Amino acid sequence: MNPWLGNAINRYFYFAMSLVIAMIVIAGFGHTIGPRLLHSPVPRPLILHIHVAIFCAWVIFFMLQTALVGWRNVWLHRRLGVFGALLGCAIPLVGTATAIVIDRAEGHHGDGAAAFLAVSLYDMAAFAITFGLAVSWRKKTERHRRLMLIATCGLMSAAIARIIAGAVPFEWIYAGVDGLILLGALRDLLIMRRVHLVYLVALPLLVFGQGVAICLALARPFFWLHVAHQIIG
Repeated sequence: MNPWLGNAINRYFYFAMSLVIAMIVIAGFGHTIGPRLLHSPVPRPLILHIHVAIFCAWVIFFMLQTALVGWRNVWLHRRLGVFGALLGCAIPLVGTATAIVIDRAEGHHGDGAAAFLAVSLYDMAAFAITFGLAVSWRKKTERHRRLMLIATCGLMSAAIARIIAGAVPFEWIYAGVDGLILLGALRDLLIMRRVHLVYLVALPLLVFGQGVAICLALARPFFWLHVAHQIIG
């Protein structure tokens, strides 16, 4: 590989990924913010507004942090990490609460909506685990940045689902998420000639969890419907 290109990929890959993630969010949700949230004929629950604000703040924060690393401003990157830790902790809490409140507020008590709760809960659990590990390993740079990328990619399932809606079956919603993570593994192959252990361990576990969530959402087993209806109320 050309040394200049290799250095550029090594230095700016994560910032480039943050831009890709931002574009996915805009493509998936940009056309719905106005008619379905800000100017909705039916007032939306406050928790949804909070959820959108926190989600957008995280995407912007991820862009800023990866840019700071690319510019080698590690000092500011670490100082902002405290804010990022608080923001990241809020995401699974608010995200889970939003999924439940929206179902309750809109009367989505049918089996289909209840079963789909498995996908929302899985996404929040996957983020919480990968983000938590990233924070705990914040001094182990190679693990930290890969786990932060994986955690953020995992939040893209809803945006990707809206982008591909009607084009492919529902069960393919995680293909885009895993594709984004695989770009990280490809970056490792190009730069280090090997895939980092974080990807080798995390990706199979994520795929397994995604499979379980999709099966619960589509197969709608009785035990899960009972649990989901109890959660929704």
